[in-house]
Amino acid sequence: MTTGILYIVATPIGNLNDITLRAIDVLKQVDVVAAEDTRHSKKLLDHYGIETRLMAVHDHNEDDRIQSLLTKLQGGSSVALISDAGTPLISDPGFRIVRAMQHSGVEVVSIPGPCAAIAALSIAGLPTDRFLFVGFLPAKQKARQAVLEALLSEQGTLVFYESPKRIVAAVEDVAAVMGEGRMVSVAKEITKAFETVKTGLVYEVLEWLQDDEHHRRGEFVLLVQGAAESAGVEIDPSALRALGLASEYMPLKKACGLVSELTGLPKNALYEAALAQNKG
Repeated sequence: MTTGILYIVATPIGNLNDITLRAIDVLKQVDVVAAEDTRHSKKLLDHYGIETRLMAVHDHNEDDRIQSLLTKLQGGSSVALISDAGTPLISDPGFRIVRAMQHSGVEVVSIPGPCAAIAALSIAGLPTDRFLFVGFLPAKQKARQAVLEALLSEQGTLVFYESPKRIVAAVEDVAAVMGEGRMVSVAKEITKAFETVKTGLVYEVLEWLQDDEHHRRGEFVLLVQGAAESAGVEIDPSALRALGLASEYMPLKKACGLVSELTGLPKNALYEAALAQNKG
């Protein structure tokens, strides 16, 4: 008997219209849809008139379900694995299932589609040639700062998922560990009605978050510029003198913005240079 196929199917992260035609076809044709939360996924399937049987596969039963899924697949049934939203396995359970199926000779096929990390990266305005997806930061401050310290020299853009309850604390820790001169972006409610992206220096984004409680609502992707973006930017003495003069009449943050407009130098590079000079 021919072995069935395990399909890894991406589903919408907010807007139901973001599902692909191929994903709909696969979800209709497979024998079983393995879902993280069957009640949540049933709404999606009902919306598209998909009557395929659902099976719960989540953190707490993943190991137990591997043998059950393997039996179905080796018996010729095909299975679609989906998560609550977006691309399965990205900061979600499932990799042990994929690994087990591959080791057993079952074909695993990707049905690509929405992913919050990639969607946020594409609209954040931060470098995209190199990035590191980290997932959720630890809930406790000490552990969170330890993770950020370990990433201090990472040159690619850092991509995190964060909850509305901890987004301010996370950005504060980025400032504390990586410096206020880093460029960051917060992208919230991607593809939903209140999708919002705010990009700027850490202190600017922090001020924006604290300015309005609505800015702190929703599910967040937090992006932090890599260490190399401002590295190698040479701040000539005249720019530093201009910065020193301007900062006598206005806050340093505004002075950096002014000198940036006059010279074309990055605000974050100017800010870091000013902090280094003040420490010296």
